[in-house]
Amino acid sequence: MSHSHPHSVETSYGWVVIIASLLLNSIGLGAPNILFVTLKPIAADLETARWVPSMAFSLMMIGAGTGGIIMGWWMDKRGILQPVLFGSVMIALGAFIASFAEDRWSLFLANGLFIGFLGKAAMIAPLIANATRWFDRRRGLAISIIASGQGLAGALWPPLIRYLNDSVGWRETYFYFSIFAICTMLPLAWLIRPRPPVPPAGAPMDRNAADGLVFGLPANLVQGMLWLAVIGCCTAMAMPVVHLVSHATDLGHPAARAAELLSVMMIAGFISRIGFGMLADRIGAVPTLLIGSACQAVMLLVFSMTESLSGLYIAAVLFGLGFAGIMPCYPMILRMWFPVSQIGWRIAAQFMFAALGMALGGWMAGQMYDLTGSYGPAFLTGLAFNVMNFVIIGSLFFRSRRIGDSADAPG
Repeated sequence: MSHSHPHSVETSYGWVVIIASLLLNSIGLGAPNILFVTLKPIAADLETARWVPSMAFSLMMIGAGTGGIIMGWWMDKRGILQPVLFGSVMIALGAFIASFAEDRWSLFLANGLFIGFLGKAAMIAPLIANATRWFDRRRGLAISIIASGQGLAGALWPPLIRYLNDSVGWRETYFYFSIFAICTMLPLAWLIRPRPPVPPAGAPMDRNAADGLVFGLPANLVQGMLWLAVIGCCTAMAMPVVHLVSHATDLGHPAARAAELLSVMMIAGFISRIGFGMLADRIGAVPTLLIGSACQAVMLLVFSMTESLSGLYIAAVLFGLGFAGIMPCYPMILRMWFPVSQIGWRIAAQFMFAALGMALGGWMAGQMYDLTGSYGPAFLTGLAFNVMNFVIIGSLFFRSRRIGDSADAPG
């Protein structure tokens, strides 16, 4: 593999790794999309309240986050191939088990343990951590392409899942997905098996702290602030993502249009995520994160007040444009602020707390709906969590500007 730039770690095969990682992430995300789209039918069929499938999603996210640290350690020790092969099989097995779920506990087991802890845990965080070692000059773009799998999956899966659910039911939808996942993910995993290249002589060093400090603060304190920040943005993010389809049908809109709302949101997110990655390479990850956080906050307020279908379409597009720019910024920040020898577990831990936030938001919105009969209070609660994110990230940004730290400078 030859380097495309004499002082860069980047090679042409790195883009093969990125595209294969994008497809793996997008296919694996089919499992949570089944929960999003069939939340109401699952609750009705199991004769439970909506918090049950919401809790299944939350357990999936908690499992993916905690398991991601183990998968990240596995990747550091043995390379990316083994954990991704294992995770692909577990996602397929979990979907197969979910297709036979007869009560809440079997649904929780399939989603929390197999799809989440053993499956999705091997996808987004390890794949992105692996990608950071293949790129330096265009790291933001590379990370955003993999992370845009959320938008690609959200654009493609909901209409297909709605069609299958209407045709054969949610159980058969899970079953067909399990077959598709095993047949596609295993060959894709083989494409990412090469180890990242060694940086060539003269390659620029990453601007991360060597003395245990990040612009004057203890490194682990800054990491903790980032964990709290990601809980804030992901709690807010999960509420429309998980419950938009149910919210739209509650307002009297057809199920087909409700599924389209989620697709529109994710299409906007897919496009926006690539743009935000390029923006982060140009202006820095922290300012880019602040832009995305502000957009997400405004749209949560809009969701709490909008009932018309046209208004929901506009809100879905704008929310997708905003929230998509947030998550790819965290791996960039960690890669720049912390030593490369620690990047695997730090990125995995960041995504674990992101998963906790997604789990909290998905469950909280369902619980608040069960208590109030409306998603409006949930969206406003999400707005409060989002403000917390903006304040924490903003404080780090202004502290770095105040002391003249250049760690977030692009290039």
